[in-house]
Order: sequence, then C-alpha cells, then structure tokens
Amino acid sequence: MTDADPPAPLPPALPPPARFPGFGLAAWSIVLPWLGLAALALGKPAGPGLVAGLGLLLGLVVMTAVYHAEIVAHHLGEPFGTLVLALAVTIIETSLIVSIIFSAGAQTLARDTLIAAIMITINGIVGLCLLAGGRRYHEQGYTQSGVSAGLAMLATLAVLTLVLPNYTTSAAGPFYSPSQLAFVAVVSLVVYATFVVAQTIRHRDHFLYPEDGDYAHEAPVPRARAMAAGVMLVAALAAVVLLAKALSPAIEAGLRAIGAPEAMVGIVIAALVLAPEGLAAIRAARANRVQTSLNLAIGSALATIGLTIPAVAITALVTGLHLELGLSVQGTVILALTLLVASLTLGTGRTTMVQGVIHLVIFATWLFTMLVP
Repeated sequence: MTDADPPAPLPPALPPPARFPGFGLAAWSIVLPWLGLAALALGKPAGPGLVAGLGLLLGLVVMTAVYHAEIVAHHLGEPFGTLVLALAVTIIETSLIVSIIFSAGAQTLARDTLIAAIMITINGIVGLCLLAGGRRYHEQGYTQSGVSAGLAMLATLAVLTLVLPNYTTSAAGPFYSPSQLAFVAVVSLVVYATFVVAQTIRHRDHFLYPEDGDYAHEAPVPRARAMAAGVMLVAALAAVVLLAKALSPAIEAGLRAIGAPEAMVGIVIAALVLAPEGLAAIRAARANRVQTSLNLAIGSALATIGLTIPAVAITALVTGLHLELGLSVQGTVILALTLLVASLTLGTGRTTMVQGVIHLVIFATWLFTMLVP
C-alpha cells in the first residue's frame, strides 16, 4: 500500500451483547427469592415432603442471597466487598437464630451457633483455604497487621460472650444477669463497629495485600447491575427470614428424631449460611488472594458475634428468656486451642498447607467430640 492509497475500511462494529432485563443478573437469582416468598402462602409445612421441599428452597435462597451480595461486593471492591458478604451472611444467621428462639425458646441456640460459626470460619474455612492455596502456590502472603487486629478482636468477643458467663456470680450457672447481658451486647457492637471503621476507613491498607489487586483480574460490575443485585439481596434476605421461621419447628423435631445432640441445630444453621461464603473464600485462595479469604473468615466470625449477640440479647431481655451462653469445659478448651493456634499460624504474614492441615485437624476434633463427647 502506497501513501496515496486510501486507508482500509474499519471492520463493522459488533452489536452490543443482549442484556437480560434484570441488568445482567442470572434468571434463577431473580426467580428464587420471589418463589420463596410465594411458598409462604402454603402456610405451616405439614408432612416430610413439604418440609424437605421448603428446606431445599431455603438453602437455594440462601445461596441466592450470597450471590447478590457477591455482585455488590465486587462492585464496591476490597475491603468493602468482604464486609458486605459478612454482613449479608450474619443477617441471615441472626434471623434464623431469633426466629427459632421465638418459636421454641431454645436458650442454648445462640451459644451453639456462635461457637459453630467460630469453628467453621477459623478452623474449617481458613484450613481449607490455606490447604488449597498452599497446594497450588506453596506459600501465600497477606498483610499481617489487619489479620492480627481481627484475631485480637475475635478473641476478646469470644471470651466475653462464651467463657466469662461461667465465672460471673450475679447469675448462677453459665448465664449473664440482664444488666451483664446488656453490657456485653453494647461492648460487642462497639468492638465490631471499631473493626468496620478500621477495615474501611482508618486502616484500610491493613486489610489489603498489594498482589491481590482489588478484583483486578475480574471485569468490573456495572452500577445498574449492582443496584439491581442490592434490591434482590433485600428480597432474598426477607425470604430467608420468613422461610426459617416457618421451618424452625421441623428442623428441631427432625434432629430430635434421629437422636442428634441439641447443639446440632446451631451447627446446621451456621453451616447452612456459611457454606456459600466458604466456597467464595476457597475460590479466592485458589486465585492466590488469601488476604480476601482471611478477611472473609475473620470478618464473618466477628460479625456473627458482634451483631448476633445484640440481637439475641434484645430478644431475651424483651421476652424474659434466659440465654445460656457459657461453654462447657470441653468447648472452652477447643476454643482456647483455636485462638492460640490461629495467633501462631496467622502471625507471620505467610501461609502454607501446613497451617491449613493444623486448622482442619482442630475442626475435625471439634466435630468428633460434639458427636462423641
């Protein structure tokens, strides 16, 4: 081609991709929340078939809620993204606890769910993340200052809510008096609020790792899609709350029928709502973003205590329910071991699969001793 030749014509522009009416959201993520709300018109579930169907629907709606939370989190970026995920999961978990407390007056449910959430996040999720990431990358790095601050806050809240009640004298046994319960609820909110301010404003860089890149390897989420996901997240959370309230009697009756320990109700609740977030954390670890994995795990554990305790405390104080918060000696030992090991394994700024195996061993020990005390 010479200088006199005209330039070659540009290829025709590709047509814009077809957009789903829900601003790019998957169809199932829009249908399931409304299906869950519509299913409540059936009334109280009667018969194992209907209970199983509503239970499956509840699990799907929980997954949908976390799906929408992930879209909003992706739009906001880190560390706001993991904060949104933790808050969404904690709202679901708190709703399940409060609904069962109202329906059955289960005074140990809050304690059982809190310890289950700590064990699942700090031992189960962290263990799987470190194992999966260590197998692929040998070593992974994270910002130690943020993780250490989160673990210090978690240790404080865990001891105040689950250990100290055994050693107070204002109320007999593993209980707090009403004034003590109110004080611990306020302290829990203060500690969690401090964590949120540190994570998002004052010390945001402590919860970011330079090599992670703030979702740099993923396409950005348009604002319209994020707003639509936020609306659907509210609908999904409402469906979860109402479905849980309808199913709570059947959950307890089913566990009693198979002879499971009472604490299994709390484990089921915690496992149900943390499973999707656990999968998100494992995906992040496999993508060499272990900082995101640790933010999710520690942030979820903190949100569970920091938000659940005030909610159930208000419920208990209004209804006159006595909450049994103190752990048994066995539970206290496992909790102490978890906090000690976490401070050691997550105190160097580098992780390998060795730390992951240790956490998984503690998690397996906790589960086994729950079933075989």
